[in-house]
Amino acid sequence: MNSPEQPLPTFDEVLLCTPQTSAEQVELFLRRCLIPCHGGEKIYTMLYADELSYEVSCRAEELFQHLQRYNSSYRLIILCNCERDNSYLPSAFSHYKVHMIPQRSRAEIQRYLQHHFRVPQPSNSAASVFKEHMCVGIVSSKRAGMGK
Repeated sequence: MNSPEQPLPTFDEVLLCTPQTSAEQVELFLRRCLIPCHGGEKIYTMLYADELSYEVSCRAEELFQHLQRYNSSYRLIILCNCERDNSYLPSAFSHYKVHMIPQRSRAEIQRYLQHHFRVPQPSNSAASVFKEHMCVGIVSSKRAGMGK
């Protein structure tokens, strides 16, 4: 985010974990991250790793310990809910823990994201219904089930 021209992460750099995330999905992700290749300097991120099941988390830690021997320059970020830091993966990687404080203001982060998510005008895109022709948007309500 040092420059607006820096790209957003690609689909292969991010794993959004849920309780249904399989061990195979985590294994593929870790192999992409930890096995050296000529794909460039990617930063891999596991989001909500605390949501993984116990069995998947155990297998992920074992694979990580095995594969990290092959690559000492990997770039892996594991993000977890701080209220669930006693679950398996956050506990297993606690010696790597870093409390993160955003280095950019909220306005700077929003400008960066707007730069990447804006659809050029004119276009026949569904983005025309969102504010400032963004291709993403959040619709929320304080009342559940109101037709969102």
